[in-house]
Amino acid sequence: MKSLQLILRDLRFFAPTWVFSSINILIGTWILYIPYIKTKFSLDDAEVGFALFFTACGLLFSIPLVPSINMRLGTGYSTKLGVLMLALGFNFPLLAPSYEWLCAALFMIGVFSGFTDVSMNALMSIIEVREKKHLMSAAHGFFSLGGFLGAGVGSLILLQFTAPSLHMLCMSLFVVVTNLVLSKHYQDIKETSSKKSLDEKQNFLSSLRPVLGLALVAFIVLLNEGAVEHWSNLFLNEVVGIPLNQAGFGFVLFSLTMTLGRFLGDGFSQKLGPYKTLAYGCMVALIGYGFILLTHPLISILGFGCLGLGLSVIVPEIYRLAGENKTLSTSVAISTVSGVGFVGFLVGPVLLVIIAKFSALFYSYVFLFCSVFISFGIVFLLQKNTK
Repeated sequence: MKSLQLILRDLRFFAPTWVFSSINILIGTWILYIPYIKTKFSLDDAEVGFALFFTACGLLFSIPLVPSINMRLGTGYSTKLGVLMLALGFNFPLLAPSYEWLCAALFMIGVFSGFTDVSMNALMSIIEVREKKHLMSAAHGFFSLGGFLGAGVGSLILLQFTAPSLHMLCMSLFVVVTNLVLSKHYQDIKETSSKKSLDEKQNFLSSLRPVLGLALVAFIVLLNEGAVEHWSNLFLNEVVGIPLNQAGFGFVLFSLTMTLGRFLGDGFSQKLGPYKTLAYGCMVALIGYGFILLTHPLISILGFGCLGLGLSVIVPEIYRLAGENKTLSTSVAISTVSGVGFVGFLVGPVLLVIIAKFSALFYSYVFLFCSVFISFGIVFLLQKNTK
């Protein structure tokens, strides 16, 4: 909790952390109105899914471009610019006059999301190195907290707004104003390093070698996060036999322990070191899957809580290690890990559908258990290679 106290007491650390919260405040508010969009354009589930896919396309399009932009503008200024553009961009889907414009608006949201995501993680990594503080995990905890503020608090005030676009505009203005005020504490931060950038003439794969192992772990862990987010309710309902109106408790507990784990993660990292933190995170996640696969109602729900606690520390720790690598620039390293990881997040739900179609949903979760075991093995090899 020391990193949390540090962030709350010092605006130098709170200001960049607030960007993490801001993004999920916007996402959480937008999620509330997906049913409204579906009704507005008379869409079926497949058409909604296709429209949302444009967000992923925009994100994957922008991520490779971020390092060169950060080098030109500075990482701090890029972070400020990204969150402001994202806040404005989230208004366009609710104002879209047609399905085609909706898809275009979601693509732009994806572009701004990818730009902001890489910039803010690179910024936090630079601050960590400069200040010799562990803050990354707590920053990701604030991201989770932002989702609660956007979706949770937003749900309570939903009835106060007759027009969805007005609600989104108010939240966007809140994000814009707060970030304009706070950005003076980080906007001038630049990466001053002799580490290489991908625009230099060098072999592409060899230049990425320092972070390929980390990127693979990110792929696996975010694959698991995406799968659990989309399929935990169905697993608890169809496999475990929990009534549909109670099946959501698994994901609620998963989200709560994910947030708690991220607020505690920096302390564990300082005491155990990064690779031991990753290894213990994988072990706790494996125990969680063990509980889930027992298919006992109470134990399975507790298993999702254990899983969230284990996975919570892994992605922030990977970003930290990527930013500390000795070869690549911080933005390049984090954009690589972030891009590969996000592909895993997209692939996870699809893989579970394929496995469930040819066997059963239970075996989809067996696959997830095995994937985390593989990530544990990769972490072991990465730690061995650093000695």
